[in-house]
Amino acid sequence: MMSAFEGQERMKYTEGFEGPMERQFSPYTDNGGSIVAIGGQGFAVIASDTRLSSGYSILTREQGKLCSLNKKIILGATGCWCDVLTLTRIVQARIKMYQQEHTKDMSVAAVAQMVSVLLYSRRFFPYYVSNVVAGLDENEHGVIYSYDPVGHCEKEVYHAGGSSGSLLQPLLDSQIGHKNMTEKPTEKLTLEKAIRMVKDVFTSAAERDIQTGDGVIIRIITKDGIQEDRYPLRID
Repeated sequence: MMSAFEGQERMKYTEGFEGPMERQFSPYTDNGGSIVAIGGQGFAVIASDTRLSSGYSILTREQGKLCSLNKKIILGATGCWCDVLTLTRIVQARIKMYQQEHTKDMSVAAVAQMVSVLLYSRRFFPYYVSNVVAGLDENEHGVIYSYDPVGHCEKEVYHAGGSSGSLLQPLLDSQIGHKNMTEKPTEKLTLEKAIRMVKDVFTSAAERDIQTGDGVIIRIITKDGIQEDRYPLRID
């Protein structure tokens, strides 16, 4: 049986001790940014905002998140910026190797598969990146490929990803996919409508997401090559 003196001594030496403490470390950081891509007959449109942030700090207002891989394919990537830089550098190197070995450009389906395998190879320590591949297929039709962090690939007509992806995707579902509508429009998706839709959804995202803003870089892929347009957003 413990004496009163022994009890006081134990309390003195254990006071403030709350047991084992767990230390946590995360190598990832979310630098924000959003990407929207829409594919149609004869064109593909992919756009990203230009804000690069960390928490409540804006690192730069002029950082695009689109990487042109060849004349018909663009990779959009956002998330942890150091992972974005690493991933895009590896993808560009592999595409150059393919061009030198086969003397031709990779198809958009081949690029999509390559990105999927590359992401899956890092599944135990994945790239913290939201990726979208946009391009034209062999029939000159715009196609969009989206990914999860471990390489699952899905072929789509439109996709929104990044920090405001959950805000943008429902709007695209309604206006482009015509989902959950009592009367579905019959007009065909045109390039002009796709560009107008991209500007509208980014304007909406800039009002509600502090990690999306400053400006939008829009790249339009057609059989004639890639054209670029810019659109201003809120800068606060």
